[in-house]
Amino acid sequence: MKNKLKVLRAERDMTQADLADSLAVSRQTINAIEKGKFDPSLPLAFKISKLFELPIEEIFHHHETE
Repeated sequence: MKNKLKVLRAERDMTQADLADSLAVSRQTINAIEKGKFDPSLPLAFKISKLFELPIEEIFHHHETE
């Protein structure tokens, strides 16, 4: 799943550690989500959405492989 998490975090001058602390997850989790190696759980996606005040679909984009 593609996402804009890194861009959104950078726009707010947050480190991965800052975001991880805000979401009560590890920095490694944030890194994996940003790199597309890990898809967040639905509850975590909602927390991210609330934190950035954006709908989930504006942060995360599912791309079908052909």
